[in-house]
Amino acid sequence: MAEQLSFEKIRQAVAGNAAAFRCRRRHQPAGGEGDKVFPPTFAGAVYAIEQRRLPGREAPVTCVLLDSVQSQANRMELALQDAVDDGRITLPLVKVDFSKHDPGGDLESDPKDGGLIEAVGTITSLQAPHRLADAILRDSELDGQPFRHSEIGKALNTVSLANATHLFELCPTALLFGMWDSTGPKGGLGPKFERAVVSEIVGIGAEVGDLLRGVRRDPLEIRAAVKVQKRADGSWTIADPQASDAVAPSEINHSSVPYPKRRDQKSDDNYYAGVTIEYAEQTITLSLICLRRLRFPLNGTTANQTDSLARSVLVALGLCAATLAFESGVGLRSRSLLWPDGPMVWELLERPGQPPRAFELTAKRAVSLLNEAIEAARKAGLPWREDPVTLQPSAELVELVRRSQNLARQEGAGE
Repeated sequence: MAEQLSFEKIRQAVAGNAAAFRCRRRHQPAGGEGDKVFPPTFAGAVYAIEQRRLPGREAPVTCVLLDSVQSQANRMELALQDAVDDGRITLPLVKVDFSKHDPGGDLESDPKDGGLIEAVGTITSLQAPHRLADAILRDSELDGQPFRHSEIGKALNTVSLANATHLFELCPTALLFGMWDSTGPKGGLGPKFERAVVSEIVGIGAEVGDLLRGVRRDPLEIRAAVKVQKRADGSWTIADPQASDAVAPSEINHSSVPYPKRRDQKSDDNYYAGVTIEYAEQTITLSLICLRRLRFPLNGTTANQTDSLARSVLVALGLCAATLAFESGVGLRSRSLLWPDGPMVWELLERPGQPPRAFELTAKRAVSLLNEAIEAARKAGLPWREDPVTLQPSAELVELVRRSQNLARQEGAGE
């Protein structure tokens, strides 16, 4: 029987010897058992398939990775960003505002003032790939100074496991999802924080399928033998078949489109086309052991109470991120929508050899627990910024983005 999770139980778990919270949940494709799902592809256009040992099965089972640890972390961060945007929670954020350089809507030519071709808007530390240590933030400015040279940015040079207060104040998700400040002033010696929350989704009992279909038919039945000529402005005209620059209509996106081959494919008749699975299993682990390595001194003094309260906030934040992201199913990519077989139940690994305590948690309750944890931390003097630190991109960063956008546009027109 699942208990109701309270903030006091989180505090007791953090202050005690509990090892972790975990959540294991089975999913099926939204189309029902036996429907195909499409895993991510990796180098060589292949799926990440491996043999795993599972309880109750004598032989190894073929499994396929449906969503990686890194991808799951990004989904949780975006769920937190949505909750911030909706006003459900407050989080310390650092953001880079590109709006002054975004175009006014005329995309016919490059902006004469050196601005961007496509709008970028705002990028926050929840969206930047390397969180607070990301190059997007590093190459931006605060009040006209390079971010890492500002007083706030300099504080990042002093963070460590023994002094995580500044990171807690500016970007607590970096303490939860991990960060390595490898491009800061210390280079490879920059501070590292390991992931405290890890999630993965694996398809169990996977069978890779081939779809016996080799082409997407063109309803106009345009033939490759009818040649065209491409103009510099992106338009085209019918070509003399003998012209040296004559190309097939597929070069201007007309004609039937063949599906891509697998690396090991011998025939033109089939292609790598998803998998069927017995079920998908998601495993989320939130390590309390990892969080206990963090210290949060105030005014140069460390206290057990403030350390425990800061860690409790991070636990509540991790539970909230996972619940917001995954409570109602998981949309991984096209044709990979997964539906869980039950509510999210978290188990507390408290005492070795004893069954874990189970706690059912909804998104509404998770948000309430996080807000309660934040309020307790504030009362103890721990910093928690409600207003984001807003940076402006440097002129060099804007130009780098502009030229990249222009090149992408030219490449797209060429294709």
